[in-house]
Amino acid sequence: MIMSLIRWPIGRLILLLNFVFSPSSPKRAQGEQEKFDEKTQNLSLYQLPSCPFCVKVRRTMKREGLNIELRNINQKNNFREELINEGGKRTVPCLRIDKADGEVQWLYESSDVVAHLQQLVKVA
Repeated sequence: MIMSLIRWPIGRLILLLNFVFSPSSPKRAQGEQEKFDEKTQNLSLYQLPSCPFCVKVRRTMKREGLNIELRNINQKNNFREELINEGGKRTVPCLRIDKADGEVQWLYESSDVVAHLQQLVKVA
């Protein structure tokens, strides 16, 4: 109960600061942005809106102009169950990477997710 009382205002503060100091997205030509969108169409980010580590990943996505499906694990139970059953744990942020061969990779740890996204941008 006490942790909920602490988490709620801190979460709101995180969301407010993220809104106020939101990074800007790069301006790209439509064709160039479509190439980035194609590279990220196989990615999904399991996250919580006020989690500071999730905010870190979402800020990187915005800064790099990456369109990745966001899956809030508190809004739909099937996202939470999917994360636990397929990914193995209920930790966010978690990047789901659907590979061309049908294999699914679950990437936890915000720093690892950010590094993966930045590598995508370099390769594109």
